[in-house]
Amino acid sequence: MSETDDRNSASSLGDELSGDLKTRSLWQDAVKRLLRNRLSIIGLIITLLLLVAAFFGPYIAPYAYTEQDLLHVAKMPSIDHWLGTDEIGRDMFSRVLWGARTATLVAIFTTVISVIIGVVLGALAGYGGALADNITGRVIDIVMSVPGLLLAALIAVSIKEPVVTWADAIYDSSGFPLFADTTWLDLLVVFGGLAFVSWPGYARLIRGQIFSLREEQYIEAAKAVGVSELKIALRHLLPNAIGPVIVTLTFSFSSAMVLESSLSYLGIGVQPPQASWGNMISSNIGSWSYRPWLVAVPALTLAIVTLGINFLGDGLNDALNPRTGRSI
Repeated sequence: MSETDDRNSASSLGDELSGDLKTRSLWQDAVKRLLRNRLSIIGLIITLLLLVAAFFGPYIAPYAYTEQDLLHVAKMPSIDHWLGTDEIGRDMFSRVLWGARTATLVAIFTTVISVIIGVVLGALAGYGGALADNITGRVIDIVMSVPGLLLAALIAVSIKEPVVTWADAIYDSSGFPLFADTTWLDLLVVFGGLAFVSWPGYARLIRGQIFSLREEQYIEAAKAVGVSELKIALRHLLPNAIGPVIVTLTFSFSSAMVLESSLSYLGIGVQPPQASWGNMISSNIGSWSYRPWLVAVPALTLAIVTLGINFLGDGLNDALNPRTGRSI
């Protein structure tokens, strides 16, 4: 083979390797690792079904979630009522679909609020100097020293009644229709209470990430060429510290659903007739011994959904952290 042919072969091989390197990326590799994990695929399917139920379930539900059929009270599952009816004749399948919307709304809004608060305060603690770190650290320690469910319950009990009284006063004085039904205030209070107990985890995570990243050479180089502290924090530190938050965010969805259901079960969360898996369990717990499906249906739904989301979170963790991940 001539020297020219050798050069051509080497050139074509280099082009192929270059093309492969250009087409590969961190996210493509992560997606491939995620799709090889069987449990994460199961979790992804369950999560997608939850989202479909949350956004489209009320439109495909055979009955309104508040509709009562007093001639068919506490009936076993049948063709007309796939999951049976509850103690006042409401279709359980329809209420489970509406409960999926409640759980998803609470999970999304609670997680978004807690992530925003946690990222801002964590970045301030990690890059704002010793005073900001000490103040933020003490606040984090105080909030995390109280059990999350107890603190969320305290917030809900303390805030809900004044907020409802305020809304009733506004409706009486102005007749504004938004305040005629205060059901949405239940969700608002739950959002606030759960976000307040959830943000410290994100703040501590971001703080630790920034502490480890700010000693990297590219940060020192940015300082050396005169890049401002604010630009370093926004353009270099936060984008590189946000990766672990994506994984933690997934687990927070299931945690928020469980906390919301716990508050509703205790009677201080989402109130009937608004459908929530927690208040569905609470309303029917007294008939567990002779009508077990009234409790089993929402309880199993909650268990399957949270388990599926956790499977997806584990898969994302393995995909985004390949050195600690493993295929199943």
